[in-house]
This record gives sequence, structure tokens and C-alpha cells, in this order.
Amino acid sequence: MSSSGEPLVLVDHPSPRVARVRLNRPERRNALTGPLAVELAETIEAVNDDDAISVVAIGGAGGAFCSGLDLKAFNEDPQPDWVADFGDLWRRVHRALFDSDRIVVGALERAAVNGGAALALACDFLVAGDESFLQVGEIQQGMAAPMNTAWLRLRHSEALAARVALLGDRIGGPELVRLGLANASVPDAEVWPAALELAERLAAHDPTGAARIKTSLRRTVVDDTAEEWFRRALDADPLAGRRMRPIAARDT
Repeated sequence: MSSSGEPLVLVDHPSPRVARVRLNRPERRNALTGPLAVELAETIEAVNDDDAISVVAIGGAGGAFCSGLDLKAFNEDPQPDWVADFGDLWRRVHRALFDSDRIVVGALERAAVNGGAALALACDFLVAGDESFLQVGEIQQGMAAPMNTAWLRLRHSEALAARVALLGDRIGGPELVRLGLANASVPDAEVWPAALELAERLAAHDPTGAARIKTSLRRTVVDDTAEEWFRRALDADPLAGRRMRPIAARDT
């Protein structure tokens, strides 16, 4: 819950078998904090256990996807207790997505930056706004991007992963489609309608067959568990284990 008592993650069911999950910190463009990571992980885990749901649509409230880490929250004085554990909290979200046999559709409005980009890249399908962008910008601050590289290498070639992670620039909606990172780019006001239309189409399939195919697709690529896959991404960093101050790319 936020300080105002509002849930940090909103969940509703716009159609049968579809759960819509929205990050709910619109005043901060849905920037990431420890409490938000906990609620998001718990929400995805609950969806994974709900036999009535076969498709999850993920996005943000207030017309934005996710602007990355909330530096204001991370740098509060005194520092929040969750800061030291944030890496583990955030990996819990990604483990839940990796383990999910539900089809995940992302609704990318405005910006998906750094940690937000990793969440967008974790989606099986991504619908982006024409004026929206995705940015894996950690390289601009000399930071690693383990969750982004983990999803990029799971789903895409090394060449494309390098183009996204080593350039670190903003990739607009139409370019995301051209690169194969998004499935559609639509006018910004139509992102959620288009994402939900796709979710409903996918939910019309037999849920058992969809789960079997998604699981088979994953297992033909890697045999790792979620923990093993993300641990491998972390261990691949030559500076793994060295604590560094979190910095987010600017969303302006």
C-alpha cells in the first residue's frame, strides 16, 4: 500500500480469463520501489495460481508504463529498510514472470526505462504507443543491466541485445516493432484498448494448450530454473557483488 492507502498494484478483469495488472504510482510515472516490487511479485504469483486466468496484461496507471528506479525514494534520509534488499525483491518479480505459463501482454505507454524496460521485455507480447519509447539506459551510468540482458538474451539474438543495451538510446514504438521487440505500435490513446483486444484474442484459445505451448517454447531454449537463469545473468557481470549506487536514465 502507498502512504495514502492506495494499492501500489491495481488488478481488474476486463474480460473472462484476462487479468489486467497496473503499477499504481502515477505521480512518479510508476517508478520502482521496494514496496511496489513486493506487491507486483505477490500479484503475479497469485495470477500464476489462478486457474481462471490464462492471459495477463501488464502496464501502468496514469498513462505511463514505468520510468525505472525511483531515485527520490532510494535516496531518502534515513534510507528505507528495503533499499538493501531491492535486488532480491525485483528478481522475485522476474522469477514469477519467468515461471508463469500465462501469456503476458505488455501495454507500453509513454516510457519503459531501465527497470521498466526489463518489465516490458519480460512480456510475451508488447503493444507500444507510437510516441512511447523503451530505453535500456544503464550503460550511460556505467551500471550493469542484468534483468534487461537476461530477457534480451532469452528472447533475442546477441546482436539485437547489444544494439539495445550497448547503445542505450530511446527506441520508439515503430522502431520497437521493426526490431521485433514489440508486436504493434498504435496511437498512444489506443495502447490499452489494443493490448486488451490482443489479450482477449489470446484468452479465447484453450488455456491448457496455451500453457503447454508457452512452457515448451521456453524449455526448448533453456533448461534453467528462473533462479538459475537470473543468477547466471548476475554472475556474468565482471563486477558482480560490488555495491553501486542505483541511477536511472532520465525520462524527460
